[in-house]
Amino acid sequence: MAAALSFRNLTLGYDRLPALQQIETEVPVGSLTAVVGPNGAGKSTLLKGVIGVLAPLEGKVNFGALKREDIAYLPQQSDIDRSFPLSVLDLVAMGLWREIGAFGSIGPKDRVRVHQAIASVGLTGLEHRPIGALSGGQMQRVLFARLLLQDAQLVLLDEPFAAIDARTMADLLQLVHIWHDEGRTIMAVLHDYDVVAEHFPQTLMLARELVAHGPTSKVLTAENQFRARQMCEACDGPPHSCGKGVA
Repeated sequence: MAAALSFRNLTLGYDRLPALQQIETEVPVGSLTAVVGPNGAGKSTLLKGVIGVLAPLEGKVNFGALKREDIAYLPQQSDIDRSFPLSVLDLVAMGLWREIGAFGSIGPKDRVRVHQAIASVGLTGLEHRPIGALSGGQMQRVLFARLLLQDAQLVLLDEPFAAIDARTMADLLQLVHIWHDEGRTIMAVLHDYDVVAEHFPQTLMLARELVAHGPTSKVLTAENQFRARQMCEACDGPPHSCGKGVA
């Protein structure tokens, strides 16, 4: 199967201190992959390397037939400034940025698409509510609606189900499965191994290095989990720190 992403001896870090080292693996086109590992394992760091926020210290990311413009990225909610005066409609419409440009206006057809995306995540009637007034679950629905409009072939989700209610998680997981059925490639940073085992056929386990990557049943073993914890606990001080901010 063709690779959507290939990591070739990839090392990523902050202030030239490695946070993730010598990753060598491939993510197949159309795969649904959970990215797991202990706190400080480099999971979010890997996604930031894919979208280009972090430049490799060594190695590279190959995109196959994809371009960075074909990527949609959902950051952690803690990375979003919810005090900024945006409405639900405004934030969802940002999913059209690639089509209309930074200063383009939204036409009638685009506005219909925005409303359809909002309806798809169950937020009809909240279009003009400020994002600062939303609950955590509502905010995550808004971010998924924005992803719907981006219509990307590669979808990266950083802790998409953190601190949301069970109903919202079920609804958003349904969207993830729809994207997978459409042949999109999806990578999601997750902490709940029960969710991973039930919904994600492939798993990539990190502990600042690659622990295992393949079918979830073969990766989420007790042995691999123990090894990953040991590897992160062994990190002690820079440049081998599994410190805060390298989730």
